[in-house]
Order: sequence, then structure tokens, then C-alpha cells
Amino acid sequence: MDVQRLQPEQPLYRQLANHYLGAIRAGAIAQGERMPSVRAMMRLHDVSLSTALQTCRQLESEGWIEARPRSGYFVRQPRRAAIMPPDEPNTTVPPDPAQYVGIHARVSDFIAKGRTMPVKVNFSGARAAPEFYPAAHLKNAAIRALRRYPELLVRSTPAGGNLHFRTVLAKRALANGMVLAPEEVTITHGCIEALNLALRAVTQPGDTVAVESPTFYGLLQILESLGLRALEIPTSAGSGLSIEALEMAMQTYDHIKAVVVVPHLQNPLGSIMPDVNKQRLVQLCERNGVALIEDDTYTALVESEVPPNALKAWDRSGNVIYCASLHKTLAPGMRLGWMVAGKWQARVAMLKYAHTRDNEEWSQIAAADFLGSTGYDRHLRRLRSALRPQRERMAEAIAASFPLGTRLTMPNGGITLWMELPHKLSSQKVFDAALHDGILIAPGSMFSNSNRFDAFVRVSCGWRYSADIDDAIRRVGHIVSDLARDVA
Repeated sequence: MDVQRLQPEQPLYRQLANHYLGAIRAGAIAQGERMPSVRAMMRLHDVSLSTALQTCRQLESEGWIEARPRSGYFVRQPRRAAIMPPDEPNTTVPPDPAQYVGIHARVSDFIAKGRTMPVKVNFSGARAAPEFYPAAHLKNAAIRALRRYPELLVRSTPAGGNLHFRTVLAKRALANGMVLAPEEVTITHGCIEALNLALRAVTQPGDTVAVESPTFYGLLQILESLGLRALEIPTSAGSGLSIEALEMAMQTYDHIKAVVVVPHLQNPLGSIMPDVNKQRLVQLCERNGVALIEDDTYTALVESEVPPNALKAWDRSGNVIYCASLHKTLAPGMRLGWMVAGKWQARVAMLKYAHTRDNEEWSQIAAADFLGSTGYDRHLRRLRSALRPQRERMAEAIAASFPLGTRLTMPNGGITLWMELPHKLSSQKVFDAALHDGILIAPGSMFSNSNRFDAFVRVSCGWRYSADIDDAIRRVGHIVSDLARDVA
């Protein structure tokens, strides 16, 4: 193997571990087969004994190989392979009637409890740890922006956002199948403001909005704050929102004004919608005169050689409102988002001005500096590469520590896992017991206005795996085991 062909930004042992992991996944080294010895790795790759040992220990810690006394390392079947994914949703019956969302009190209770108890390990978030983001590069870009434009903080901000930043975003959108003019891009305070503006533009209080089920609780909070009714559409962990169920809902209910969808690494399921489904969804909404709002927050975290196309790529009439942000992929502290509002662009511009005025320009110039360079692509590769083993290690730990009957999704990218508890145990009970031990989880009841996901938990993999995280997973597994015995 030519080590120079590996990603130079990773430690050498991690590069070698990824090389052998690719061979295991491809079947080149089969389950039960002996790995090359440590000395063979040293000779083959011209590396030190320490690097070869670290490579094997990394693969062992992730559950891919096991050490056998006096025999060496052998490929093993990861424990997580024995965990089944959750069942697919039933899409043959009409969705429940649309209802005003009552999620605010539930989320407020979750936040309040999390703040009153000391939290040692937090599994509830959906972003990576600070060390996985390019802080030094962004700091230097921000300094360069102030040096280049010393009056930046005392001049007024341009309408719609900094033109260079919008141009960089439009250029990057080409990779996801979109052809945009910079003037079509409106800069927002994160994706949350973009979704707020999109819903305000296409609905009135009392209208019905179709959403994925389960869905991000922040969206449910927005709907409640705007006085909108949520219609939950069954959503698969494999292929995303059910087009058939949505079509049935449109035939059943007359007043669906919008559909909100996360097509890639849906939160919390981690599903990725196939292209054929994306095209059908765009056409279905256009045919029925229903606005389609796309939340494209996680696309850059998808494990794919070819960036997936956005729903907006199939939009021919301006019926898709595209919303995205850098919150998960580059800089949680910047709160930079953007949107392309299609035929509602003028209304969105008016609402944006009335709601928050224009965003400050400093962070946009700094972000444009980094996004316009090859450094951003290298950062995304490093981020995806760092998150992959963390998802795998977390899944291994869950498989080792949780009782039989636990189910788990393994998404093709992203920051979180979606876990189903055995015996339909209440995630709220697990939440309360875990929080007592200083462990914060995200109970499934937060991701729906109904109780149908109370037996689920969203688990964050964004923080570097450590002994504390391993201990916390074991403790939550013991809590679930104890509760399962009580109901058995």
C-alpha cells in the first residue's frame, strides 16, 4: 500500500486503520480471517512498531478485530451487526388528523431538568465537539476581514447579506444540483430563522403543515409558535418521508399548505431520501399547489463520493424553499444560515426585514473566506472521517451494554443514532434515571406530538469517544436492563 495516497491530515495509525477497515468492509479480509501481523504491517507500510500496534488497537477498540492469545488479531463480526433496525412505519392508513402542536411544555421541561441537574455526559445534542471545527482557520479569516475592512463593525449591513458570501454559497450549491444566482440567496440567523421565514411566507395561523414523523422538535416548536397544525407523515429510517402516505394525506385533508422535509440524514432518523423519491416529492407538491420547504442542514455530513442532489435541484417553478446552515458542519457559534425562497422571495425579504433586519457582515466575510478555499473541503473530509468511527464505537457500546430487543439505526453519515428500547420502555423514565446520574439523553417523546416514539432515544456521537462516554453508555444500558426486568 502506498501510504502517500492516504489522507495526510490524519495520524498515520488512523490512516492505516481506515485502510484495513475498507478491506474488511469490502470482504477482502473475511470474518474470522487472521489480520497481517504487527511485524508484517511494519514491513509492508514502513512504519514503526508503535504505529502498527496503534492501528490494531484502534480497530480492536471499534470492534472490527479481536486479539487471540499467541495467535494475533482476527477479523470479528461487530456486535452491532446483531442489533436489528427499528421496524418500518405503517404507510397504508391515513395519518392522524392534523393538530396544534403541544411540544413546547415537553421541551421546556427537558431543558429545565437538564439545567437544574449537573450533567457530566451529554448525549442529547446534534453537533460535533468544538475541537472538530476549524477554530484557528476561522479566527484568522475573521482577523483578515477586519484588517481588510476596518470600518466593518460601524457600517450598515447590505440587504440580503454580503454579496461575496452569497456568491460562494451559490457556487457551492452547484455540487448539489442547484443553479442559483447570488441575489436569490438570503442570509439568515441559522436554519431555524430560515424555516420560520419560510413558514410565515406560505401559511397563516390555523393552517396545516405536513412534517416527517418523527421530526426535529425545534420544527414542532416553530409550528406551535406560529399557531399552525402539524400533520405527521410516516417516515422510514431507510428512505425518508413516505411519498405514498403524503399523497394519501393530500387526498384526505384539503388544507395542507406546506410540507417540511429533511432529505439527507433526517433528524432524528438519519435517513437519506433516494433521488427518485425526491423527484416524486417535488412533483407531488407542485401538482397539488403545496409549498415544499427543504431543510438541508446535514447534507455535507453524508458519506458519499458524490454530493447528493437537493430537492431544489428538481424545482422548475420556484415551489421549493431551500433552507440550510453552517451550524452543524462548520461553526456552531456563527449561527449562519441561508435560504432560497423561490416564488416567495419578495415576501421572505419583507418578512426578514420586519423580523430581524439583515445579519451582521463580519461572520459572513470570514465564512466566505474559508468556504471559498479548498480548506473547507479538507475540513469536511476530516469531520466525516472523525464522526464515522465515533458512530461505530457508540453502536458497539450500545450492542454490548443494552439488553436484547434493543434496535438501532446505522445512518450513512451524521452525528446521531436513533435507538428503540426493548419492551416499549418509556424513554422518559430512562431520561429521569439517567439524569439522576448526570447523563443527559434526548427522549423520543420530544420528536413527535404523539406518544408513538416514547420508546425511542436519539444518541449523540459528536463528542470524542472516551472512558467517560463508555461508562455513561454502560450506565444507561444498566438502567434500561433494570426497567426491562420490571416489565418482563
